[in-house]
Amino acid sequence: GGCHARAFRRSPYLSARGNVASVFFGSAEEGYAAYHADKYDEEKNPNGIINFGTSENKLCFDLMSKRLTQTDMNLMEPPLLQYPDWKGHMFLREEVARFLTCYCKAPAPLKAENVIVLNGCGSLFSALATVLCDPGEAVLIATPFYGGITQSVFLYGNVKLVYAYLDSKITGTSTRPFQLTVDKLEKALKDARAEGVTVRALILLNPQNPLGDIYSLSELQDYLEFAKRHELHVIVDEIYMLSVFDESATFHSVLGMDRLPDPQRTHVMWGISKDFAVSGIRFGTLYTENQDVANAVASLCYFHGVCGPVQHKVAQLLRDRDWINQVYLRANHARLKAAHTYVTDELKTLGVPFLNRNAGFFVWIDLRKYLRTGTFEEEMLLWRRFLDNKVLLSCGKAFECSEPGWFRIIFADKIHRLQLGMQRIRKVLEEREREILAEGKEQPCQSDQDGKADSTDEVIFVSHHQEPPCAGNSNLGDLIGLLQQQMRSSDWLQKNTAEQFA
Repeated sequence: GGCHARAFRRSPYLSARGNVASVFFGSAEEGYAAYHADKYDEEKNPNGIINFGTSENKLCFDLMSKRLTQTDMNLMEPPLLQYPDWKGHMFLREEVARFLTCYCKAPAPLKAENVIVLNGCGSLFSALATVLCDPGEAVLIATPFYGGITQSVFLYGNVKLVYAYLDSKITGTSTRPFQLTVDKLEKALKDARAEGVTVRALILLNPQNPLGDIYSLSELQDYLEFAKRHELHVIVDEIYMLSVFDESATFHSVLGMDRLPDPQRTHVMWGISKDFAVSGIRFGTLYTENQDVANAVASLCYFHGVCGPVQHKVAQLLRDRDWINQVYLRANHARLKAAHTYVTDELKTLGVPFLNRNAGFFVWIDLRKYLRTGTFEEEMLLWRRFLDNKVLLSCGKAFECSEPGWFRIIFADKIHRLQLGMQRIRKVLEEREREILAEGKEQPCQSDQDGKADSTDEVIFVSHHQEPPCAGNSNLGDLIGLLQQQMRSSDWLQKNTAEQFA
């Protein structure tokens, strides 16, 4: 949700890249600093901030704490207290291989030797970027996307992101808003190469955050074949794989494909923080058939290891298929579905268009009609207004969205917090509507919106054509202003390398 940037101050105590890291921390933490200082609590702080910004599942603490405190979790054998194999203990890697074989519907058993475990997918993005790209090289990703990836690939690896901009218009080959097509990937790659940027890899998020899209098998095939044509690695992040909460939607893992177009360049990530509602337990896993990549990542696992006792607990958790299938997933999916239904029904009542999807913990909502001129500055002001009214959302800019006015709401929370949060959102939107009406300008940037739902109950958007924002040239003089607007934007990173910073 890093929507707000504070004034930038260069520290004499830090190196150029230390300053960059400090700026990243400040930008990402701004909304959360306010939240942590003033957290909602039913008894102690009923007027505190409700967090609809952090993508966490808060619906299953009861199930998880019960399972994680059962006696089989409490083993403390000597090997767990010694240095492990840096790729992870073999007992855990075997369990992960069996687990992914089952839930990814792999055509043949996956192999433990292709599994690496480390402390979260952020570390994995960082390690992969570092071993697949040289400093200043780039990875291709479609926007809007989970903004934390920008930091993950940049802070150690000094790797940039190149954007394929998606938007809400349904034109050409797209049949849904923000649809990823090979044409858009080709264009982004061509543009990057024309600017002399070397692109080494493509990142795919499936299910996608923040859109909630699930890619079909044929779409996955197309993206992977595009990557193979251009000799790009593909990093597939399937972190929300088991958080598809509606029977009508089917998730297809890349590991379930009969034949990967380029197995040596296909690397799949998963972790337990989302699907098992335990983001505080730092555990992520990589599956790759490429032993060179596996070994290079393993050398970085020295910095990113999972502690022995936690490796035991995770193996026990993943092994307990009966509990996962009969107890956990059933309850989790039912709870996610109920929470999603509540929030989307409220949005319909408010007349707010949104993407109606069935995966992840979020709804991508269209608040463009509440902006007068349709700028990111206005989006920022609206985000600030929500925060002043004690509800934290994530704005489109935090996901590098090319159109101002989109926001992400997290719905994976208990009903009383959802009710209160939606009341606070309603209050802000009703105030905005009154202001816009008072100015006698009815929805200037959305005269031709046709917010009717089609048979799939998906809200379709038609909007004015908007080019992605392009930043002009910038020098150190402009840096501060630019930082405030685009703290996490790769435009900024591309133009302000550590050298120029120094």
